[in-house]
Amino acid sequence: MMKTVLLDKTKHDRNNFNCEITALNHYFKAMANQQAKKDNTRTFVLEDTTNNSQVIGFYTLTMTPIELESLPSRLQKKHQSSTSGGLIARLGVDIKYKGQGFGEWLLIDALAKLLSASDSVAFPVIIVEAKGGSKHFYERYGFTAFEDNESKLFITIADVRASLSNL
Repeated sequence: MMKTVLLDKTKHDRNNFNCEITALNHYFKAMANQQAKKDNTRTFVLEDTTNNSQVIGFYTLTMTPIELESLPSRLQKKHQSSTSGGLIARLGVDIKYKGQGFGEWLLIDALAKLLSASDSVAFPVIIVEAKGGSKHFYERYGFTAFEDNESKLFITIADVRASLSNL
């Protein structure tokens, strides 16, 4: 059974990870552990079951301010007192594992973790910054681009809850 675990720099081989997006590779190799120590983010990895030090893919979660004026008017009205949303700050799959559904699996796992967090500390939306041409990937799962920034997308917690209840 697949499951994600927190990044452990003593266990996980970050140096050989390559998702072909320079910014994601750099973050994973050099910044993810530092940001976790500072309680700024949490990075989760999916380990290869044949070698637990080998990372299939990862994602990083945190919170982010939301700009209500960038949301559709119906959501602006509904969430007018909201100030924060969940953020999938980064998501990458090593090229050795591309095309095998791991990106989808990691996204669903990240959404489930943020949904669980929203049950304790309410927030109305999950946001992602589409890097390296990944906008269409997120749109396939119900994310919508912000009106003022095509590479920044969101999905409501209500939509995530409804989608995950059907799995």
